[in-house]
Amino acid sequence: MSAPPNKPTPDPAAALAAAPWPDIDWLPSETAVELPPATGWYAPLKPSVDYLLALVIAVPALPVVGACYALVRLTSAGPGFYLQTRSGLKGKPYRILKLRSMAHDCEAKTGIQWSQKGDLRVTGLGKFLRRTHLDELPQLVNVLRGEMSLVGPRPERPEVIAAKGLARQVPGYARRLDVKPGVTGFAQLQLAADSDLTSVRHKVAYDLYYVANQSLLLDVRLILATVAKAAGVSMPWLRRLFLLARRERVGQFFLTLTPQAPPLAGGSATQFQPV
Repeated sequence: MSAPPNKPTPDPAAALAAAPWPDIDWLPSETAVELPPATGWYAPLKPSVDYLLALVIAVPALPVVGACYALVRLTSAGPGFYLQTRSGLKGKPYRILKLRSMAHDCEAKTGIQWSQKGDLRVTGLGKFLRRTHLDELPQLVNVLRGEMSLVGPRPERPEVIAAKGLARQVPGYARRLDVKPGVTGFAQLQLAADSDLTSVRHKVAYDLYYVANQSLLLDVRLILATVAKAAGVSMPWLRRLFLLARRERVGQFFLTLTPQAPPLAGGSATQFQPV
């Protein structure tokens, strides 16, 4: 008798992102989010810290990027790197540099869209580069140019923000642009890639938690956690090892930023419908 086929290992990040989160999902689109400015010594010095750390990381990263670039060129048609316009600090556009993980010029056929699980546009090597986050290493150039931070919200394309109506439909979305986007981040590390408006709402809650609580210690923990995740450490263990705030704490904090929102926790779920 043949053994039953192995079931694919579930992705904890995708499962967490897909799980209902009523306090966030049911907030009206017009909900105002009041994010106080960051205080303390770290926020004004963060650009200098980013620059110094990026220089240090770039030394061992350079040969790795070179090897990955060569493999991309050998395994699929097209350039090894790709440049793409993203929204940076205060929405200012800049050109992000990454190792190419999809078929060259794939959106000429599909149009603008978020990457989905099992996306056929991602190359075989690209799956490995994405899983290990090696495709992100060239963004160290963007950090050295002052366009990005090592840690911050994930940068999105201006045309996606406009086409999906993110600034209109996701409470607090504009506030995530109060800081530079990051190569890695509190939300990027713990949640799956954006796939719909609900997933963006969840990401924004995590992003604003980071923006309000950013510190050198938190940034170091998130960088080390990203390396550990690339090495295969599971998300539950990453949260334990690096003392990362759980969803409940993030949600409670986000609601403190929305003083005009109706109280949902403990109330009747029938009063509201997911947006």
